[in-house]
Amino acid sequence: MTAIKAVLAELLGLFIDDGALALATIALIAAVAAAVRWVGLPGLDGALLILLGCLLILAESLARAARAKRRGGG
Repeated sequence: MTAIKAVLAELLGLFIDDGALALATIALIAAVAAAVRWVGLPGLDGALLILLGCLLILAESLARAARAKRRGGG
């Protein structure tokens, strides 16, 4: 059973390496989807917000990884 858990954890790690990155992306998509559905934000504007938000989230994640590497933590 331990081997199965290890394999599943490794498989999950292939898709979610940085938990904060994944969580922020999911939160962004949920917020924009809610704005499109209930606030009336046009779909194209929502798509642009998702694009820009994902780029900002990625830039923050890269900056965090670079800081950790400089400190010897990564």
